[in-house]
This record gives sequence, C-alpha cells and structure tokens, in this order.
Amino acid sequence: MSQDQFTQELNHYSAETPARRKRRQLFAAMVGNVLEYYDFIIFAYMASLIARNFYQGDGSTGLLASFATFGVGFLARPLGGAVIGRIADKYGRSVALKITIYGMALGTVGIGLLPTYETAGILAPVMLVIIRLIQGLAAGGEWGTATTFVVESAPTGKRGLFGALGQAAIASAQLVTSLVVAIVTVIFSEQQMVDWAWRIPFLLGVVLLPVGVYMRRNLEETPAFIAAQEASSASKKVPLNAALRMMGQTFGFAIIWTVSYYVMLSWMPTFLNKQVGFSQTQALISNAIALTIMVATIPFFGALSDRIGRKPLLLACCAAFVILPYPLFYLLLSAKTFYVVLAVQIVFNLFIAAFSGAAPAALCEIFPTASRTTLLSIGYSLSTAIFGGFAPFISTGLIDVTGMPISPTFYLMLAGAVSGLVIMRLRETAREALR
Repeated sequence: MSQDQFTQELNHYSAETPARRKRRQLFAAMVGNVLEYYDFIIFAYMASLIARNFYQGDGSTGLLASFATFGVGFLARPLGGAVIGRIADKYGRSVALKITIYGMALGTVGIGLLPTYETAGILAPVMLVIIRLIQGLAAGGEWGTATTFVVESAPTGKRGLFGALGQAAIASAQLVTSLVVAIVTVIFSEQQMVDWAWRIPFLLGVVLLPVGVYMRRNLEETPAFIAAQEASSASKKVPLNAALRMMGQTFGFAIIWTVSYYVMLSWMPTFLNKQVGFSQTQALISNAIALTIMVATIPFFGALSDRIGRKPLLLACCAAFVILPYPLFYLLLSAKTFYVVLAVQIVFNLFIAAFSGAAPAALCEIFPTASRTTLLSIGYSLSTAIFGGFAPFISTGLIDVTGMPISPTFYLMLAGAVSGLVIMRLRETAREALR
C-alpha cells in the first residue's frame, strides 16, 4: 500500500469515527430509555392486580386507589427533574443518566418483593407509595436528560430525527410492557396472577438493571454541553423571568402529549377490559399492535419535522384531539369489536406519533444549553405530574361520577385545545442553531 493510499484509508476511518460514535451514543440512550420506562409504566398495566393485592378489590374504589398510587410517582418527577437536571447541567448528561437507571430498576424490583395487604395490612400500600415516589424521582430526571442528550448529539439538520428516535424508544417500552404482561397472563391462570404471578413483570427489573448500566457505562458528553462548559459563567445565567416563561411554555406544550399518552396507551387496556368487555389479553394485544405502528412511525415524523418544521405536526395533533375523541370513542363503545377498537387505537396512535416525532427537538430548542436539562425537566415534569400521571385516575373518576364511559374524551379535547393555543404562539425553531 502506498503512502497516499494509507493516508486515504486513515482519513476514511477517521471521518467515520464521529458518525459511529453518535450512533453508539444514541443506541445507549435509547436502550436505557426502554429499560427505564418499562420499569415506570409496568404499574399501569398491572393496575387491576395491584388493586386486588394492595387495596382489597378491583372495583371502582380499588382501581381509583391503584391509579392514584400510579399518579403519586408523577408527583416526585418535578423534584427529580430539578435535582437530576441540575446535576446534568453542572456535571454532565452522562453522569445524570447513570444515576437514573439505578433508581428506576431498584424501585421496580422492590414492588415485586412487597408483601400484600393480606400479609402486611396498611403497611403494604404505604410501602408501595414510597417506592413509587422513588421511581418518580428517577423518572423526573430521566426524560429531560435523555432527550437533551440525544438532541444535542444530533448532526446538523437531524435534531428532529434523533429526538424522535429517543421518543420511539420510550414508546417501545410501552410495547415491551404490553407484550410481557400479555405473555404472563396467557401462561398463568387468573388465580395464579392474583396470587403470585403478578410479581413476575416487576421482578424482571433485576435482569434489566445490569443491561442498562452496561449500555450507559461509557457515555461521552455532547458537543453542546462541552461548549457551554467552556463559555463564561456570566453567559450561563438565565434571568428568572425568562426561565419561568420557558418553563411555562413547556408546561402548556406538554399537556396534550402527556394526557394523550397516558390515556390512550397506559389506561386504554383497563378501559377496554372494564367498559368494552375485552379480556385482559385481548386488550393488551390490541394495544401492542397499535403501539407497534406508533413506534415504527415516530422516526418518520421526526425526520419530517426537520424538513417542514415542528409546528405543522404539533398543531395537527392538537386539532385531532379536539375533533376526534368523542366520535371515535362513541364508535368504539358502540361496535365493541376487536377490529374497530384496533382501528380507533391506530388512528389516535398515529397522531401521538406525529407529536412525539416533533416534540423532543422542539422542546429542547426552547432553552439555552447551559440550563436546558434543568428547565426542560421541571417544566415537562410538572405538566406530566398534574395532567399525565393522574390521567388514568381522572379518566376512571369521570366515568365513575358521570356514569358515562365516553366522558374521558372531554379531558382529551380540553388538553388538545390548551396545548394548541400554547404551540401557536411559539416560533418555528427547526432551522435555528441550538443556543
């Protein structure tokens, strides 16, 4: 090989190294997202069994208590977002991502090992709430840090795609959770599930922990974070009024995202079981098929947002959730057939996919790099805690109070209207450089 050929080969591999590094960074963040959100959302899929084991029944009262406990985990998310987000902005995104993986996985295993109400009395639900709070702290830091990490790692012109891939990983966690629960419910009888098999999906967390730790062991800091660290300390300060304004924008922006996500994905299997008359397995299979389509299309919408902008996709989703919930839920409740239910779920999931494709990059683009993770995590976590975490509880409560299975649609419609008004006032940032 001549010297010129050797030089060309060396330049070729050197040029490829950054691309390979970005792919490795993205893959590590995505795998961590799948593992973390499996840990957090498994609770919603097991809500009726949690109610029977910790709240003495899966009627409306037991389900409300179970979904309230699910929501409690979200109350801790703003605090986790503030603390872990601050760590991410000061010490690095990779440091924060290593912290969150432990808190989530250990909490999930803890739920799987808890004594039930029958053996521990009131202490059982108390311990359950404490563990959900610990999980909430970890989750509050995870989303903002992971989203910031993948968007800041993106090549020029591909922030929408990279952010969407990270969000697709979170949606994949919903899919994995659906499949795990569906498989367990097929293998074991209903009585076995009540007695002990409900613990299996939670105990899988002990298997997932070393995988997540291994994937995140060598994460490198993003170029944007390194540049921000090298800037002067004066340039890092964000005035309080500006910080509050940006967090307020994030709060309103995220309402429809978090409400639609937790109503249509986490709560829907319970709704199909209790109101439509599906078996738990049927409900989970329908959910899994719709989720598969959603996961597959999120990256497409993220790449599309890099081409046409973020706002067209975001506003289309908001409009859809103002117009479609009532007629489609009416159809779902009238037909009560598998294929009609599946079609309705796919329609909703495609609009959620469009929002999920554009939203991660759009939210990151609101904030300056030096304080991005902290402010993004707080604003998003507050919105999720108030509107998303209690979405299953609110939806169940609306049906219980009104006696109308269609009543949760009003919650979806209101959320779509509020977020739409907020997003309309934001400027388009798809072609702007990160600050």
